[in-house]
Parts: sequence; C-alpha cells; structure tokens
Amino acid sequence: MPSVLDIRRRIRSVTSTRQITKAMKMVSAAKLRRAQDRALAARPYAQMLTNVLRSLVQRADVIDSDTGKAKHPLLETREERNIVLVVVTGDRGLAGGFNSNLLKAAQRFLETKQNINVDVECVGRKGRDYFRRRYPAQLADEARDASSAVRVTGEHVGILKAPQFSHVSPIAEDIIERYANAEIDAVYVLFNEFKSVIAQRLVVEQVLPVGSIGERDIEATIDLSVEERERIGEAATSAGVGLEPRDTSEIYRQAAGFGTSQVDYIYEQPAATLFRALLPKYVIAQIYRAMLESVAAEHAARMTAMDSATNNAGDLIDSLTLTMNRARQAAITKELIEIVSGAAAL
Repeated sequence: MPSVLDIRRRIRSVTSTRQITKAMKMVSAAKLRRAQDRALAARPYAQMLTNVLRSLVQRADVIDSDTGKAKHPLLETREERNIVLVVVTGDRGLAGGFNSNLLKAAQRFLETKQNINVDVECVGRKGRDYFRRRYPAQLADEARDASSAVRVTGEHVGILKAPQFSHVSPIAEDIIERYANAEIDAVYVLFNEFKSVIAQRLVVEQVLPVGSIGERDIEATIDLSVEERERIGEAATSAGVGLEPRDTSEIYRQAAGFGTSQVDYIYEQPAATLFRALLPKYVIAQIYRAMLESVAAEHAARMTAMDSATNNAGDLIDSLTLTMNRARQAAITKELIEIVSGAAAL
C-alpha cells in the first residue's frame, strides 16, 4: 500500500486537475451560448433566401423545354465519378467522442463510395490530421490511375474559432466553380447538426447538385442515444445552459412569409438572371450553416466531457481519501501493536 504522503500528493494533483476541468466546462458553456446564438441568427437569412429562390423558380424557366436539361449548372445531375466530401471537425480535442464519431462516419461514407474518386475538404485540425495520416498526398495521386482514390484537396484550419461568412465563401465558391465546370459530380457535407443542446445528430448532407429548393437531401444520419442526451442535459443544467434555444418562432414566422405572397413581383433584372446569381449563395449558406452548427455541437460535447471529467475527479478524490484514511489507521494500529508488544516483553 502506498504511503500516506504519496496519497496526499496524488489527491492534490487530482484536485488541481478538477479545478482545470471545471473551468474548461464553464468556458465551453459560455462559448456554447454564443455559438448557439450565431447559428440561430443565420437561420432567418437562409429561410428568406430560400423563399426568394422558390419565388424565382415559379417565374423563371430553369428547365430547357427543348433538351429537358437544367439551365443552371448547379441543377444538373450527373453520374457520380468524382465527388467532394467536406468534413467539418474541431481544431482541438478534449471533446469526448465528438471528433472520433465524425471521422468514423466519414470512413463509413467513403466505404460506400467504392470505385469513385473522392476529394476531401478538411475543415478543422482533427480531420486534417486524420486524413493526412491515412491518405498521403503522393500515394493518392499515384492511385488516381486506378479505379478509385481518396485524396485531401483542401485544409482549412482555424476558421472554426469564430466562423465568418467571409471565411466560408472562398471554400464554397471554389467547390461551386469545380462543379459548374463538371470537374466533380456531387458535393457532400459531413457535420454535427445542432438543433438544441440535447437535439444533435451526425449528418451527411448532399448540397450539390441542388434538388428541390428548401428541401434537404440527407444521405445518412446518426442520432444521439438516450444516455448521451441525458448526460448532456445534466451537464448543461449544472452549467446554467438552457436545454431549449431562445424563442425565435416570431422571427422564423416572418422569414417564412417573406416572398411567398401570390402576387406578380417586379424585378429590376430578369427572374432567370437573379436565379442564376442567387443559387450559388444558397449553396454557400448551406455550407456556412453546417459550420456554425458544428461549432455549437463541439462546445456542447466539450462541456459534457469536462463535466464528466470533473465528476470522475471528484469520485477519485473520495476514493483516494478513503484509501489514505485506511493507510493512516493501519499505521496507527501498527504503532500501537508495537508499543503494546514492547511493554509486554518488559
């Protein structure tokens, strides 16, 4: 059994660790509230943009009557031979299974895309490091002559600390240009969808080609288990974070009614021209929303992980304290036995 002094040192060390994890939990809770507000603030814009596009679709000919093909290149559907997968992970660890679950989902998605060339756009340091180790650039380039290959074509680290629309636009515009030039045939985004603190899920969403405006094309989803939701709920409650987001129903109601009146709108430019200009912004808004929601989900995961670490540290301190008391009692008992034995020998 270790000495009482060794156990006391261990208790002091665990106590310091508990203070750190508790502070990190409160920091993540504060960042979660801000990230949640940013994600909610971006939704009315996306809703209004969707309604405008729906209105334009009704007034513009997006399908060529002669050929039956879409007039806008982002609406054109092709057989998948080359695709892009945008993987949104975190830049830091200490978030439980947040990053590992995302990367496992990415690997499962890649397994379903056999005989297809996949270009991976990594958003976040964890995803970048994962794909660098498994798909080195030189090996992927050589394997491009084979039936299929996976390669990393983009590394975007540091933008998730405070994601801005200006950070996302260059990434999305490059992908849109490649799709319009028929260099790729589909674009998928893998991220952690955040609806509320206890309503999250892993989502693989297809953003290109654009299907029905306003309707999401979900390729695969992985929901949180009941135990995980309960654990997140306990961590949020102890940190003072509301389980439900602030009430934005009125804002969404106004946004949902924007541009939906059954009247003939007068546009300064032809409806078809506006549609061609706004459709890329619709795709950019989808990718931007994915990053905002993934950031909020990451802070929720880190808050939960630090809460679990704090609780585990408390349990360990209690166990070490009990062990120390037993060791001290055993030492006292041993000394008493030695005294009594010595007195009896006299």
